Amino acid sequence: MTGTKPVKCSVAALVRSSMHPGRFLAVLRPPDDDRLPNVWGLPAVSLEPDELPEEALRRLGLEKLGVPLEPVRFIGIDAADRGDYLLVLMDIEADVVEGDPDVAAARTGGTAYVEQVWTSDPRILCDAAARGSVCSRILLKAEGIPY
Repeated sequence: MTGTKPVKCSVAALVRSSMHPGRFLAVLRPPDDDRLPNVWGLPAVSLEPDELPEEALRRLGLEKLGVPLEPVRFIGIDAADRGDYLLVLMDIEADVVEGDPDVAAARTGGTAYVEQVWTSDPRILCDAAARGSVCSRILLKAEGIPY
């Protein structure tokens, strides 16, 4: 079809760990991020060609957090028009298989996060959601939290 925008598919992880019961991992985007600088969000990655969301989630764990992740459950999916492309993003809850995530150990060509925190309060994502973060909006909607 002519005149249609490319579609970029991504997955975000609601990371949980037995080392941090009742909490999830929030990551801080870098100040030079082109869309959401200096906001707390969920770790996310774009799917590569022919990659399934579960495979992308596992890659996200290794590349951006330095730990293996295992998908647990689907949380939600949404889309956003980013001007030059359409973003389709899904949130998936994931457990850390072993180790402790460390954004400083990232080996990624994508967004490298500058800080991390384990939190039990999803409201840490409200600023990102208000500024257009699709993954934050999905989780907050699932939790019934306005932003």
